[in-house]
Amino acid sequence: MRLRGVGRRYGLGGPWVLRGVDLEVPPGSLTRIQGRNGSGKSTLLRLLAGIDAPSAGRITGRPPTAYVPERFPAELPFSALGYLAHLGRIHGLSRAAAARGAGEWLERFGADGYAGTPLAELSKGTSQKIAVAQALLASPGLLILDEAWTGLDQAARRVLDTAVAERVADGGAVVFVDHDPRRLAGAPDRVLRVTETRLEPVDGTVRPSAAQDGPGAGPRVRVEAEGAPGAGLPGEPAGAVVREYGPVPAPAPAHGSGADGPAGRGVRLTVEVGAADSDGLLRTLLTAEPPWHIRAVTTINDNDAQEPARGAKEKA
Repeated sequence: MRLRGVGRRYGLGGPWVLRGVDLEVPPGSLTRIQGRNGSGKSTLLRLLAGIDAPSAGRITGRPPTAYVPERFPAELPFSALGYLAHLGRIHGLSRAAAARGAGEWLERFGADGYAGTPLAELSKGTSQKIAVAQALLASPGLLILDEAWTGLDQAARRVLDTAVAERVADGGAVVFVDHDPRRLAGAPDRVLRVTETRLEPVDGTVRPSAAQDGPGAGPRVRVEAEGAPGAGLPGEPAGAVVREYGPVPAPAPAHGSGADGPAGRGVRLTVEVGAADSDGLLRTLLTAEPPWHIRAVTTINDNDAQEPARGAKEKA
């Protein structure tokens, strides 16, 4: 996706909010947008999402896009599940896939108990979970998040952190604004600032490619994942810690009569990698057969405790 000479102003002859913006948003990228209140951050996100049209310049190559606005319109006449299923259909999912995805995201955000509740009766925090879930339903090629973490509880914020990592690892692009400077610290490929109608890079925040990174260079990320019983360790990443847990029930037989007893103990993986290498690791885990479930993706502070040595294997 490319922006060339893009500008935006409201009203004929009104002042420019943005002007002369040139930007490329490649697949698999994570971009943070900064700027003071009223600088034009939300205007930029609305242009990227296609909600607003530019007053000048061109935007080309926009992939299927989902957007979480700063304010969620909770007065819509839907239940939580009905709204998500409806949005899933708008995003191009089949009726069955939309309903299934809606239920999965409600459960993942801990909001499945509100599936039948009208949107107007939801708390602000639960409404925000619904706003985020609708954007994640169809695995968009471009995900736009405008203060999407605001109003979420800590557990839901971690779910969204993980969902962002999953989107990027799967080749999607994510552009976000958040008031907390620690949000996804060390993970973005670049940080840009809106200032005086322009979009400028923040010095020192364009992450080098993995080929330029030396071993252990730059910020590091801890990835925690769960695999099925007997799941292999993809690529034998250095510093990986594997723990068994379980037992895990076997899949239901084809005739649908229920589970057929324990299939064995599942596998939990914890591994630390350079931030520039984390996308590749996540992609490997998510595309494995069977795929691993990503439990958490966190940036490691310098004073964090070190993980046990490579190959350590413990019983849960």
